[in-house]
Amino acid sequence: MTVIAPTLESWFTDRLGRQRQASPRTIASYRDTLRLLVCFMQARTGKAPSSLDWDDLNEKAISAFLDHLETERHNGPRTRNLRLTAIRSLFRYAALRHPEHAAVIQRVLAIPAKRFAKATVNFLTAEEAAALIAAPDQQRWEGRRDRALLVLALQTGLRVSELTGLDCADVILGTGGHIRCEGKGRKQRAVPLTSSAQHVLRAWMAERAGRPCDPLFPTRTGRRLSPDAIERRVAIHAAAAAQHCPSLQAKRLHPHVLRHSCAMSLLQARVDVAVIALWLGHFSGVPNPCKSARLYGSAGPRQKLLCLLRTTGKL
Repeated sequence: MTVIAPTLESWFTDRLGRQRQASPRTIASYRDTLRLLVCFMQARTGKAPSSLDWDDLNEKAISAFLDHLETERHNGPRTRNLRLTAIRSLFRYAALRHPEHAAVIQRVLAIPAKRFAKATVNFLTAEEAAALIAAPDQQRWEGRRDRALLVLALQTGLRVSELTGLDCADVILGTGGHIRCEGKGRKQRAVPLTSSAQHVLRAWMAERAGRPCDPLFPTRTGRRLSPDAIERRVAIHAAAAAQHCPSLQAKRLHPHVLRHSCAMSLLQARVDVAVIALWLGHFSGVPNPCKSARLYGSAGPRQKLLCLLRTTGKL
C-alpha cells in the first residue's frame, strides 16, 4: 500500500470532517471526484487504486483526467473546475504531509481553472411556467407529486438539493405559511408561500400522509427523490408542455431554470433585489433596507425577509 490511501482517509475524516466541518454535500462531491479520478487512472495505467503513488498523479495525468471529463463524459467547464477544486484541496493537504513530493504537488496545484463564456440566464415566462405546471398527469400519483414539486420550485426558487432535502415537517401552512430549508453553507431560511402554492401543497400533503420526518417528495417506494430523478421529471414534463406551448421547444429546461424563473418573476414584480437575494438564500452582502435597526433587531432569516417584503409593499 502506498502513502496515498492513508492520506486520502485522513483528508476526508480529519481535514474535511473535523477541521473544516464540510457539509455532507461537499464531502459527497469530493468523494465522487476522487472515485472518478482513481477509475480513470486504473484505466490509463492498469494500476489498481491501492497501487497508485503520488508520482502517478502528476500534472499530465490530472490534465488528462480533466480533458476526459469534457471530451468523454461531456461535462461543461463549470463541472471541470468543480472537480479541479476537489483535487486541489487534496493536494494542498498532501503538501503538508508529503514534502518529498513537493515538486509533483506544486505542478498539479498550478493547473489553472478553465475560463468560459457565461451564457444568458434562461428562465420561463408566466405562460411557459403555467404550461409546465399543467403538464403532469393528474390522474397518476406521480403526476400530482410532480405538480406540487413544480409549483413549489417556481414559487420559492429552491435549489434542487434543497427540494430533495425537504421533509413533511418543513411545510408550514395557514397564516404566515412558509417552507423551511437548509441551503449552501448550512444556511437555514424560511421562504413565504403564496395562497395558491399552499392550496396545491395542502392537497398533496393530505394525499402524501407522511410523518414529519418523511421526505416531502418521495418515490413510489418511499425513498427521497434524487437530483437526477427531479431533472428527468422536469425534462419529461417540459417535453409534454412544449406541445401546447411551442416557445418551450427552444429552451433546455433543467431544475435550476425554475430557480431563475422565480427570481425573474420577483424582479418583474419590482421586488427589491435585496429581497430576492434573501428569498433565494444569498445572505452575504445583502444590505439592510429597513431605516430603523429596530425593524431588524436580532431577527432570523424569515423575519428579515418578511421585514423586507413589508418595506417594499410586496406582502
